[in-house]
Amino acid sequence: MNDLALHILDIIQNSISAGATVVGLSVEEDIPSDRLVIEISDNGRGMDSSQLARLADPFFTSRTTRKVGMGIPLFKQTAEQSGGGLSVTSEPGKGTVVRAVFQHSNIDRPPLGNVPNVLMLTVASNPDVDFEYRYSYNGSEYVFSTKEAKEVLGDMEIGNPTVMRYLEEMIAENMNEVRK
Repeated sequence: MNDLALHILDIIQNSISAGATVVGLSVEEDIPSDRLVIEISDNGRGMDSSQLARLADPFFTSRTTRKVGMGIPLFKQTAEQSGGGLSVTSEPGKGTVVRAVFQHSNIDRPPLGNVPNVLMLTVASNPDVDFEYRYSYNGSEYVFSTKEAKEVLGDMEIGNPTVMRYLEEMIAENMNEVRK
C-alpha cells in the first residue's frame, strides 16, 4: 500500500465487519523518540487464541466472501521493514486492538497519508458506528469524536457531503495546528 492511511482503512473495515459499534484510531508521532504508533481498537466480536495465532497467515481470513486476508500480514510487514513491529490483542466478545509501531525516520516507512479523508469516508459509509480519532504530535493532542460531532450537528446528517467536507478539512487543520 502506498501510505499508512490505506492500512488504517483496511483494519477499520475489519473492525466494522466484526460488528464493532465503536472504533478508536490513535496516531502518535513522537519525533524525539523517532517513533510513529498507530493503534486501532474496536468493540467487535474479537478473536480467540487460535484465530490470533493465524492472523499473520495471508491464507487465513474469517470473511466468507474471499479466501485470503492480506491486511494484517501487509501491515505487519510494513511495520517490520520500517524498524518496528505489529501486535494484535483480542478477546472474544470484547473486541480487538491492532498496534503498529514504526521508526519515524526510517526510509522504508510509507507516509502517513490522508487520514482525515480515510476517516470521513469510513464515517460516511458507517453513520451508526461511533469513531474516535486521537492524533498526537510530540505530546500535543487533538481528538475528534463522531459522537460529539453528531450531538453538535443535531438533525443534520453526519453523512451529508457538505458536512463531511467540512469535518475532513477541520480534522486536517487541527492536525496541522498540533504539528506547529
